[in-house]
Amino acid sequence: MEKTYNPQSIEQSLYQSWEEKGYFKPHGDESQGNYCIMIPPPNVTGSLHMGHAFQDTIMDTLTRYQRMKGKNTLWQVGTDHAGIATQMLVERKVAAEEGLNRHDLGREKFIDRIWDWKNESGGTITKQLRRLGASVDWDRERFTMDEGMSEAVQEVFVRLYEDDLIYRGKRLVNWDPALHTAISDLEVENKEKQGSMWHFRYPLADGALTADGKDYLEVATTRPETMLGDSAVAVHPDDERYASLIGKFILLPVVNRLIPIVADDYVDMEFGTGCVKITPAHDFNDYEVGKRHELPMYNILTFDAAIRSSAEVVNTDGTANNELDNSLPERYAGLDRFEARKVIVAEFETLGLLGKIDPHGLKVPYGDRSGVVIEPLLTDQWYVSVAPMAKTAMEAVDNGDIKFVPQQYENMYNSWMRDINDWCISRQLWWGHRIPAWYDEAGKVYVGRDESEVRAKHKLDDSVVLRQDNDVLDTWFSSALWTFSTLGWPKNTEELKAFHPTDVLVTGFDIIFFWVARMIMMTMHFIKDENGKPQVPFKTVYVTGLIRDEAGNKMSKSKGNVLDPLDMIDGIDLESLVTKRTGNMMQPKLAAKIEKSTRKEFSEGIEAHGTDALRFTLASMASTGRDINWDMKRLDGYRSFCNKIWNASRYVLMNTEVQVEDAADDAIGEALDCGQILVDGKPGEMELSLADRWIIGLFNETVKAYDEHMENYRFDLAANTIYEFTWNQFCDWYLELTKPVMQSGTEAQLRGTRHTLVTVLEKMQRLMHPMMPYLTETIWKRVQPLAGVEGDTLMLAEFPQYQADKVDDAAMEDLEWVKQVITAVRNIRAELNIAPSKPLNALLRGVSEQDKARLEANQTFFKTLAKLESMTVLADGETAPMSTTQLIGDMELLIPMAGLIDVAKEVARIDKLLEKAAGEFKRIEGKLSNQGFVAKAPAAVIEKERAKQAEYQRDIEKLTEQKAELAKLEG
Repeated sequence: MEKTYNPQSIEQSLYQSWEEKGYFKPHGDESQGNYCIMIPPPNVTGSLHMGHAFQDTIMDTLTRYQRMKGKNTLWQVGTDHAGIATQMLVERKVAAEEGLNRHDLGREKFIDRIWDWKNESGGTITKQLRRLGASVDWDRERFTMDEGMSEAVQEVFVRLYEDDLIYRGKRLVNWDPALHTAISDLEVENKEKQGSMWHFRYPLADGALTADGKDYLEVATTRPETMLGDSAVAVHPDDERYASLIGKFILLPVVNRLIPIVADDYVDMEFGTGCVKITPAHDFNDYEVGKRHELPMYNILTFDAAIRSSAEVVNTDGTANNELDNSLPERYAGLDRFEARKVIVAEFETLGLLGKIDPHGLKVPYGDRSGVVIEPLLTDQWYVSVAPMAKTAMEAVDNGDIKFVPQQYENMYNSWMRDINDWCISRQLWWGHRIPAWYDEAGKVYVGRDESEVRAKHKLDDSVVLRQDNDVLDTWFSSALWTFSTLGWPKNTEELKAFHPTDVLVTGFDIIFFWVARMIMMTMHFIKDENGKPQVPFKTVYVTGLIRDEAGNKMSKSKGNVLDPLDMIDGIDLESLVTKRTGNMMQPKLAAKIEKSTRKEFSEGIEAHGTDALRFTLASMASTGRDINWDMKRLDGYRSFCNKIWNASRYVLMNTEVQVEDAADDAIGEALDCGQILVDGKPGEMELSLADRWIIGLFNETVKAYDEHMENYRFDLAANTIYEFTWNQFCDWYLELTKPVMQSGTEAQLRGTRHTLVTVLEKMQRLMHPMMPYLTETIWKRVQPLAGVEGDTLMLAEFPQYQADKVDDAAMEDLEWVKQVITAVRNIRAELNIAPSKPLNALLRGVSEQDKARLEANQTFFKTLAKLESMTVLADGETAPMSTTQLIGDMELLIPMAGLIDVAKEVARIDKLLEKAAGEFKRIEGKLSNQGFVAKAPAAVIEKERAKQAEYQRDIEKLTEQKAELAKLEG
């Protein structure tokens, strides 16, 4: 092995070899069962970010773990066509390169351009997945617009339509005026903005007066332009101020439309005047009020969010209303919504109908792609009636067919499903699955898999002109079919039989509604088992938290705190990092601020850590569903962990023989669970030391704990279990405990220890492989021949199994006792600043018969690892000289202090430490006694300061005790 661990020299070539040899593919042996994970398909326009790296690490860990357990394993990979994002990207590309827009090209040519881009540049994120070590079956890679997926999407749409679960209607949607399409709630970003609240006076009709004699009702609005579409004014039914006016009318200013006063619980009597203008066509809450009172809906905006020349009037059932007056003032026609706002406010002021204007903070919805303010707008869209499917999907969670981890997310899921609304599935885009519906010249709709099926089914000859719907389906529609469409449905394929339902879905809480719930509904509607029972898409939903920056802020480009996983794998210099974070920013001040913070945080850039260190860091932080504050120090620490494993492996390889022969004694082979033993080229006996038996038992206990944590999706605990065994026990203790044998052991002892070193090291690689694939495969290849283990790759090797008979409880207890003695001596050395190499004489008091036996049996360990020259057992009542003491159970270990230290020098050192600790204690005491600080500081900050104060107090007490002991010695 190379002297230094260098991940860059092994990772990419190793991955390429794995992929070329087909190790990621299902092996087809179902004797241990099947196991399947579906990757949440990332956008084809995307690139790897920390959320991807986090979730993909978890999925790959599970997949590799189950593969090594012998299961026929499939991790299905694929990408999403990302309707809006991809169309925008290619539109900009065409405009920049050809000076054209999509309308210049026409639909077919524009879509051809998108496919060209996808084939040339759409594989960025899949290349990056390879860098992360993802063991997906690349031969089965899917795309939500590929031929098989398109067939599945058409089939689902047609069947749902035939089941009366898909319909077309005019309803309120989130409308993007820049992209000219409906968008989902997930694509709406609500931003805190400082706006205004305008108070308008609406005159009462027919001489009506309020209880206090006013001839108007005052309403407040943050969107004055929408008053052109008002259908009513609402008051609370229990509000005595307006009880006599319910059922009467106001005359809507500017438009001169009579609109009713209605009573509705939606109104908050305590807020403002208790009167609310109701605009059902332009506000989601008002839309619900309008439905309850069967109010007409006046759509006043065009698709560009400009004022229409006349309103579109719609009944609550979505049908056109041609009876009501739809006129709007001509002077507003064509005005942009925000320009119209200014003009309307000015006109209200001129009419004497403008009350006060208050500053008002509010959340404004923006399109996350276009960056413009989103408008609630009445449009014709296709919908799925999801309530019938939701009932079945809720039962699957209630009866335990699907489990959420953490379980708390079941409540979120059930809450949304109970109040579920019909799903708007159409989008006014060109890129996507075009809706399989056709219209004749009279506007009648026909749904079918293609036009020829429509004509045959409805007996339409060529004289009937048909036009296909221009809309495409919501991207979430095709991804809702992901678990079964990727396995070949609607055909009943062998893959579908083997791998469905899948085992676990790893996802974020933010798409439980948009994707998880819809997958459950769609799958259970279309996929049934042999008994006709609806089949779930997955048995477990593991919900991850978000990766945040070190301060707990969400990572975003605008904050300049985004971390690229590949930068942590490969490293990046400071200048490149600054450019990456500030490039293309339109705001110079923000760019300068981000540059400054980046230079401060990463003064020397980011060094290369390798994939395994990143993966292990992410796994170690994967607690149950909590958000994670990223910590570069932990990444640095786990890079050191990789180095530690590498160096420990080199030690083992340098101290073991290369010859391997069959075991001479079957009992020995059975005891060590290995048919090979290490000898000097010939059969020979071997003797296991106490340390050998201890590490074998401890390894088995580690395997047991790891399996339990993986079963419970506690990746953090599984990672910590590996870390504790590998670093603290194997590297720090066991390797040290082997040195006395290596230096002076008998041939039999040498063989036993060498064998144990190799056997445990080889099994360690198998244990660590799911989380750290590259490092472990590299080491395993070197140690594999010594351990007599066959196989071409570690990822297909058998995962270690817990074997209770390999746990020697007595050896475990004895060795732990030996460790306590050695640790006690080392603690004394540290406290008294005694050099590790200086031999010490130990006195022992309260020694049991068991302790005596342990002392006699392990003198070599005490002499070499604790540097004890002698260990003398004191007789009962025998007085010891001035000593420092440590307890090991009931036994006292005493180290006489005379002659060990320069008392005056040690007192001076302690005085300095006392002075520093006392100063820090006083500083914090002053801080905490400052009422201003205590009143303003967050509770967490105050608690942290109190904890530090308590720590300094403990230091002061401990140092004072040490000083007192030294004074006795001096006296």
